[in-house]
Amino acid sequence: MWKDTLLQVLISFLPVFSFMVWYSKPERIRQAHIFLGVACGIAMMLNAHYTMVNEDGVCLDFRYIPLIIGSLYGGIPVAGVLLVVYIITRLNEFTNQWDYILFAMFIIIYIPVLYTRISIFDASSRKGRLKVVAVICLLIAILRIAVGLSGITNLKFADVSGHLLGGLIFGLSIMGLTLVCAHFIELCYDRIELQIQLHNVSNKYRKEMRRLQQFIDNSPLLVVFCNNRGFITHVNDVAIKFIGSVGRNDILGQKFSDILKKVDVQFEADPVERVLLGEDKLIEIIRLNGRTFYTVSCSIQDMPSHGTDGVLFIGHDVTELQRLKDEVDKMERLSLVGQMAASITHEIRNPMAVIRGFVQLLNERSPEDQQSYFRIVLDELDRANAIINDFLSLAQNRIVEKEPSNLNDLLNDLLPLIWADANMRGQIIDLRLSESMDILHVNSKEMKQLILNLARNGMEAMNDKGILRIETLNLQDTVQLRVVDNGVGIPQEKLERLFEPFYTTKTNGTGLGLALCLSIVERHSGKIHVESAVGQGTSFIVSFCKPGRYCW
Repeated sequence: MWKDTLLQVLISFLPVFSFMVWYSKPERIRQAHIFLGVACGIAMMLNAHYTMVNEDGVCLDFRYIPLIIGSLYGGIPVAGVLLVVYIITRLNEFTNQWDYILFAMFIIIYIPVLYTRISIFDASSRKGRLKVVAVICLLIAILRIAVGLSGITNLKFADVSGHLLGGLIFGLSIMGLTLVCAHFIELCYDRIELQIQLHNVSNKYRKEMRRLQQFIDNSPLLVVFCNNRGFITHVNDVAIKFIGSVGRNDILGQKFSDILKKVDVQFEADPVERVLLGEDKLIEIIRLNGRTFYTVSCSIQDMPSHGTDGVLFIGHDVTELQRLKDEVDKMERLSLVGQMAASITHEIRNPMAVIRGFVQLLNERSPEDQQSYFRIVLDELDRANAIINDFLSLAQNRIVEKEPSNLNDLLNDLLPLIWADANMRGQIIDLRLSESMDILHVNSKEMKQLILNLARNGMEAMNDKGILRIETLNLQDTVQLRVVDNGVGIPQEKLERLFEPFYTTKTNGTGLGLALCLSIVERHSGKIHVESAVGQGTSFIVSFCKPGRYCW
């Protein structure tokens, strides 16, 4: 009898053991209830073969364990099938009407307890399911005792106590074994749930890493990661672009100081080494490939107690910001010059006009041999008056009247004057006008002054056999004026200050000609660009946006 009882216990654990082996991957979660239902059904039929009644009249039926486990974790369809299997295997075991009555009572109570959430517990939680197991096992023990008592004809104390004790032991055994089975199944579900959570966390981590990687690689910042020994572990695309024509794999694993030597950038000291030696944060401005970078070097903290895990080097290209700052400074200087011109022009021009009038009168009354002196004085007075006019033209608040004009027509009007100036110098004018030219809204007088200033600058930069090319282009959104000479050219360090007031490369220049040109171009919402190479010549490119177009 004990062998059969032990065999029933082992068969009752068979679904749990097989489920623990089979249920090892999260993707099997959808088939878990089916597998558990089939295993519990097989265990029930095997237990039905070894069911027995002990000497106290207690029926040792362990089919309840797979029935409860399969119903609780298999869902309503599986529970229904298992209940049908249990009923079929139990019907041929009934011997009297009490068996039918008590079995019907079990079914009537078992179904609501199993499939209804009673107020004292929630059957969807782990503790709730274990409480369901306890309630059902208690019900089975009571019914088993009732079945045993119904078969006693002579109610003696020994018989009653034997049935009560046997039924109680059987009920507690069923409860304990079922709770153990439920505990192991819960452990299986917890294990898979942890795997799913770990998988989700890993996916989230990988997604965040990909996003961070994409952010770093597509960022306009120059980013370099180094480990705690100063070797490069990661660079983004911007860093590769400025380091030179090498691949990412050629940079990774190299010393940061070796890379600095290759790109020829000057630091007071290697910023990575300085951070690794204990400095907190370094901020420097460097020049790299003709660009200006605002750089920050800081340590990467692993854990508060573990110290520095590496160094992060970030460079922000501030070339455009620096250029805008220089332009603002230039505009401020132009504005200052304009304000000076507006305040002193009348105070100077009026006495100069009086002086010129008296000098001209003295010139007419002077002897022939002295008139050359008066002409020199008059020329110098006219030159001073021209400089004052340039001052006035630099005024930023000056209001100009614009009318529709054709750039080719303005050049044709100025061509005789430009030709005459070139003939005096022994130079040639190469005029290339676009066949079709859109109309611009400009001030004709200022545009002629712009063209004359650029043309004369070009002629002064050439020798007596130089060729000055004046060209117009009708582009899609802009109209361009190009003045190209083949003179001595301008060094790169002087190009940056070319349009500053009072900055000149000429011996007798005032430094106001190109500043005046810039002022005229900006009042017409245009742009002026200079391209030059020493010994090859200079090109002044002036662009005007067509009416109704957005160019910059």
